[in-house]
Amino acid sequence: MNPDLINGLFECFGALVLTINIRQLLKDKVLHGVHILPTIFYTGWGLWNLYYYPSLDQWFSFIGAIAIVVVNAVWVMLAVYYSRNKYASA
Repeated sequence: MNPDLINGLFECFGALVLTINIRQLLKDKVLHGVHILPTIFYTGWGLWNLYYYPSLDQWFSFIGAIAIVVVNAVWVMLAVYYSRNKYASA
């Protein structure tokens, strides 16, 4: 296994694990105990990786980076939505 494949697998597994955060946020419908800024930062880093990995011809890592960015972006959108609408259901 080459380093690109290993990194790509780590990134894909990371995206899979991060879906737990989405599932929990959809269940709770409220953002408590976490701050949105770290995920925004890592989403930005993931966007950078979408440029960086292809420049290194690391296509497995690029696929994993797409997965990470999508999952983090979905979580951020849900976090913003539920933060702004936390009083709407009360």
